Amino acid sequence: MKVSFRFPHTASSNATREYRRRVLLQLCVLVTVLPLAWRGASCGHDFDFHLQSWLEAAQAWRHGVFYPHWMAAANYGAGEPRFVFYPPLTWMLGALLGTVLPWTWTPLAFTLVALAGCVAAFYTMACEWMTHDAAAVAACLYLVNPYLLFVAYERTAYGELVSAAWMPLLVLFALRQRPAAVPLALVVAALWLTNAPSAVMGCYLLAVIVAVAAIRERSLRLVLRAAWGVVLGLGMAAVYVWPALYEQRWVEIARAVAPGMRIEDSFLFGYTGAPFHDQVLRTASWIAVALLGSALAGALLARDKRRGLWLPMTAAAALAALLLFPWSDVIWRTMPEMKFLQFPWRWLLVMGMAAAALAGLALRGQFQEAATRGAIRTRAVTILTITVLMTLLASHFFWQFCDDEDNVRAQRATLQAEGFEGSDEYTPSRVKNAEVEQQTPLVRVLRRADAGEASSVDPENPDWKPDVENTIAAAVQTRVKGAERMSFTIDSPQPGFAVLRLLEYPAWQVRRNGQTVSARPHREDGLMTIPIAAGRSQITVHYAATGDMWTGRGIAAASLLVLLALKKRGKLQI
Repeated sequence: MKVSFRFPHTASSNATREYRRRVLLQLCVLVTVLPLAWRGASCGHDFDFHLQSWLEAAQAWRHGVFYPHWMAAANYGAGEPRFVFYPPLTWMLGALLGTVLPWTWTPLAFTLVALAGCVAAFYTMACEWMTHDAAAVAACLYLVNPYLLFVAYERTAYGELVSAAWMPLLVLFALRQRPAAVPLALVVAALWLTNAPSAVMGCYLLAVIVAVAAIRERSLRLVLRAAWGVVLGLGMAAVYVWPALYEQRWVEIARAVAPGMRIEDSFLFGYTGAPFHDQVLRTASWIAVALLGSALAGALLARDKRRGLWLPMTAAAALAALLLFPWSDVIWRTMPEMKFLQFPWRWLLVMGMAAAALAGLALRGQFQEAATRGAIRTRAVTILTITVLMTLLASHFFWQFCDDEDNVRAQRATLQAEGFEGSDEYTPSRVKNAEVEQQTPLVRVLRRADAGEASSVDPENPDWKPDVENTIAAAVQTRVKGAERMSFTIDSPQPGFAVLRLLEYPAWQVRRNGQTVSARPHREDGLMTIPIAAGRSQITVHYAATGDMWTGRGIAAASLLVLLALKKRGKLQI
């Protein structure tokens, strides 16, 4: 008598198979973050920036400000408009996790959520064009591709990490045969609200893969879908995008592409003479070599399956490869917003997705649904082994030690004490943020508007030294001190200037004894300076919604209404 271990293809067996695949992928995600649970958070390149922002956002929520715009702790308590430019979904997720979990767990939890989203999104996308077993393998390869692990461990670029979950969905809704204009618009909006550089890449990627697919199909259906998706998606994201775009004129945004951060400084295997920059570039370059080889191998092995996803993913890999080399410099210089990607190797996010998808397509023919328990066990062990090996490599090469100033507890203490160094690109225009002194009083009353400024020969952000000669002995009573609002009373024996530990910015509205104060002196260090008369002055300062903010909100609301109306009438069945 023969004993068969083959599973019948019934609804119950298929459900069991699907359950096992999902459990396997969840195990892979857990394995990938185990080093963070074992060794602690990786204090990578952007760790401080993100953690500080999450801490500040959570504190703003406690003060009743749901959508803060001002990062009060930056520039050692003088602040900066960071949340105008930092996409909200990323900092909201970080702040939410920090609110419900211990802050020491938050980086681990954030990475876990982001990577779980990456796997789920890629698996959903891959199932549209390949067998579910092949899709599971491809999703695992996407999870442990070296660039994604580089982002999670060494760069700790948390916004880019979350955006890696939206990219596969962008491909899915751009290319699938069923109507998908509405979900495509939602994904485009989510990309912009998560990470601006990834959103720029996503829009260019969308244009390329849709153009390739439309030429192959000889139809404009996908082009129309993409057009609607981008217009409505950008419109819904305008609540963030429009103020971030408009208010660039109010900050030193050009400092985001200073030497070392320019595209031409980071082509593959380039050399600038800056040791840290060149070391990171070498790492990214070798990752690029690995992904280029993987994508090329996958494309060649799957070339007999040129229908469906093969051509768009091959085109995506080719686009990413093209932009890694110096001969693409003209593209970087001429295409809108491309220079703000800063590093050409950011396109490895797309390359990693394309390589994993092409690998899945290559497996589709030889990698049919497992029919026996032994085959299922073998494939599961293989996937987990790959995951363990890649995670060990990431832990060894990419994990970054946290020194005493960078760890989570130290960051929390610094937030409550003297504050943090500011971000150059978010510094208000005409302000030398290096001259902002540390530990300055919240309010000083001086005889001259420019008194008490740091000297140009002082080190950056020196400790505050009282200017006794120009200080007026005034009584200051602080009544309200919040994230975006403060109120205080000054009793001064003579006229002078109230100098606040707060950087000037057009969104600030100042009232003195009920009257708006719009003409205020300018200081080199950018601190807000309010003329006062002798006697009592009651001053309130609050961050007000500017015209561009109302415009963005209006565009977002209108876009959402248009989307709902068109969906209800069935006009977006493309």
